Amino acid sequence: QVQLVESGGGLVQAGGSLRLSCAASGSILTINNMGWYRQAPGKQRELVAATTSGGTTNYADSVKGRFTISRDNAKNTVYLQMNSLKPEDTAVYYCNADLVHYTTFPPRNLEVWGQGTLVTVSS
Repeated sequence: QVQLVESGGGLVQAGGSLRLSCAASGSILTINNMGWYRQAPGKQRELVAATTSGGTTNYADSVKGRFTISRDNAKNTVYLQMNSLKPEDTAVYYCNADLVHYTTFPPRNLEVWGQGTLVTVSS
């Protein structure tokens, strides 16, 4: 079984910072892309930031210059450092991973989602 466990959400005032973490565990052979998505009430889920296993990153225009994604491949963990938070950043943030697992033989590709962590930014 493979799972992603997120942590670090909470309530913060506008202009503040939060750091989200997401750790992958289970029968994982390798992790390709990892990313963070968010979904605000009444809106579709959107990509916030993503990173490849080689460290290439991309960001939504709305968070460029404020958010930084990073990963620790040895720990199968991805982070999202969020600075200068705005009320419009309020959403449930989901971790996503594209990985290869060996729960079955042969190993297979799998896309996994975390359970989500709520980030609330007050004005």
